[in-house]
Amino acid sequence: MGNFWNSIGNGIASFSDFICGYPLFFLLIGGGLFFLFYSKFAPLRFYGKAINALRVKDDNAAGQISSFEALTSAIAATVGMGNIAGVAVALSIGGPGAIFWMWISAIVGMATKLFEGTLAVMYKGKDDAGEAQGGPMYMILSGLGKKWKPLAVFFSIFGLIGTLCIMQANQLTESITTIFFAPEQNTLMLRFIIGVCITVIVAFVIIGGIQRISKIATKLVPAMVGLYFILVLFIIVRHGSLIPGVFRDIFTGAFTPRGALGGGIGSIIMVALTGVRRAALVNEAGVGTASMMHGASKNNEPVREGLVAMIGPSIDSGLVCTLTAIAILIGSTLNPSIMPAGSGMGSMEGLKYALNAFEAAIPGCGSYLLFVMVILFAFSTMFSYSYYGQKCTGFLFGSKNAKYYNYFFLAMLVVSAMIPLKAAVSLIDSAYALMAFPTMFTLFCLAPKARKQMDIYFAKLKKEKKDNKKND
Repeated sequence: MGNFWNSIGNGIASFSDFICGYPLFFLLIGGGLFFLFYSKFAPLRFYGKAINALRVKDDNAAGQISSFEALTSAIAATVGMGNIAGVAVALSIGGPGAIFWMWISAIVGMATKLFEGTLAVMYKGKDDAGEAQGGPMYMILSGLGKKWKPLAVFFSIFGLIGTLCIMQANQLTESITTIFFAPEQNTLMLRFIIGVCITVIVAFVIIGGIQRISKIATKLVPAMVGLYFILVLFIIVRHGSLIPGVFRDIFTGAFTPRGALGGGIGSIIMVALTGVRRAALVNEAGVGTASMMHGASKNNEPVREGLVAMIGPSIDSGLVCTLTAIAILIGSTLNPSIMPAGSGMGSMEGLKYALNAFEAAIPGCGSYLLFVMVILFAFSTMFSYSYYGQKCTGFLFGSKNAKYYNYFFLAMLVVSAMIPLKAAVSLIDSAYALMAFPTMFTLFCLAPKARKQMDIYFAKLKKEKKDNKKND
């Protein structure tokens, strides 16, 4: 029986390694490049308009939250452990140059989320209680037709699994036991107690529904990103002489063969793939989670919601990942011995690498300060992900039964704190990837209709600008 379950676990891990590798990479990055060109580089041309769109409110529109609350809630989900551990993994595999390609992926992700946010409002649906809802499942039914309902069900089934926060709860527990307890104290009972504490905190927020989640997110996200910025700014000021070298390594490393990866152009491609793959998994553009959140916003102008949605990748895989990279590269310069050898680093090893780098940059307290940010990042993800699973439950089993998902979600947090991680995370990653395929297929099919709305909206903005100049 043990061999049977080991075989199952190995099979899940092998499938996860395959589906989350090049298939997911080419789907999300290739699709994002298509949307970038198809939108005529709208993310770069209209970023200022996107910031301005945050101030507009449509209180009479169908939905549960404002556009700003939708953005902060979506960012709360994406700014998580991957922004720390994932960046460390990318640096260990691809070197400093991987960060440059993360920046490229952030721009590509912005284009995808522009279409996601736009279509989420264009093709809102209604649940069985008659309340307006958004997300790929409703986008599929409203935009592609009811004959595509099996695709919507497919997304929702894997959404139930993919949005469980097994890795976040497990890694948070692991980091607590590693930092504050001796190895012999790391018992199953200790991990159970930590898991229960995590669950109680999460329960306090998510039982209140999307309104409470969004209210917490609007306060938590700006605060935690601001605190993280201040922490890294302190490191930059403290070691300012190292900054030119850090950015030189990022830009030269992006196009310079890295010896550990082989020579020539193949090495450069591997560095690029490492950076963009990690960033794609961080910002979740094209996975469908963001459209569930932005589909809940009160907004009568779809393109305006798309502009708000595209801000997300610039913050999570742009700003926050860059802050992490700068701090880690400074710490690695100060103490080269913390740079791990080889490229087989997992996310937990990535977290330890990051903690060691921050400790080298701020001796005596750097690892503890980063640990505080780890706690905030992990909880922010757990708050918002519960809503995604609840939306999928409501679609599959009816709105009256959606609340029961929260109890399952909370129970899994306790279980996650105690179980071995590899097989569980492989299952979650596979489900996460399988959410992306129906989402991207739907975005591709409906892109011309979104583009038509964009042309109208941007033409209106252009006309308003001209009229304002005449009046001045």
